Amino acid sequence: MRLHDIKSNPKSRHRRKRLGCGESSGHGKTSGKGHKGQKARSGGSIRLGFEGGQMPIYRRLPKRGFNNAAFKKNILAFNIDQLEALPEGVTEISVDVLREHGLVKGQARFIDGVKILSVGDAKRAWKLNVSHISAAAKEKIEKAGGSVTLNPLKTVRGVTDKKGKLSKKAPKAEKA
Repeated sequence: MRLHDIKSNPKSRHRRKRLGCGESSGHGKTSGKGHKGQKARSGGSIRLGFEGGQMPIYRRLPKRGFNNAAFKKNILAFNIDQLEALPEGVTEISVDVLREHGLVKGQARFIDGVKILSVGDAKRAWKLNVSHISAAAKEKIEKAGGSVTLNPLKTVRGVTDKKGKLSKKAPKAEKA
C-alpha cells in the first residue's frame, strides 16, 4: 500500500459549498448573506455577546457569588485492576512509579494526590505510598499481604499577589 492508494471512507468528506456560482444554484448573487448590512460585508463579523449597541446582558446583570474552582484539589483515581496491569517487578507504588509507567500524565505541580479505589482484586503484595485510599481497597491490599502508607502530597501551586497574579516567590516560612 502506498500513500496514493489510501482513500477516505465514503461520505466522510463533504464537498464544500460553492458560493457565487449562478442564481440557480441557490448560492449565487449574495452568496447566502442576504442584502446589505454589516453581516453581508467582508470582515463584518460581530463579536460574541454584542447586542447592537444595547448594553449586553453580561454587563446588565449584577455579579454576585464566589467560585471555589481556584481551590479545587486535583486528585487522580486509580482502581486496583489498573495497578494489576503494571509489570510484575513493580512492588512499590507511588506517584513517581505511576508516572514512569505512563498512568499519570501532565505536570506534577497540578496533581494534588492519588486515590486508590477498590475495583478489581489485589493479587500481589504492594507497598503503596499514596495520599488517599478507600477503606475497601485498603482491606483488599492488606489481605493480599501489602501495606499502605498515607502520604499527602504537598504541592505549592504558586503564590498570588494582591492583584491575583501568580508570582514565583516562595511562601515565607513561619518562625518557630
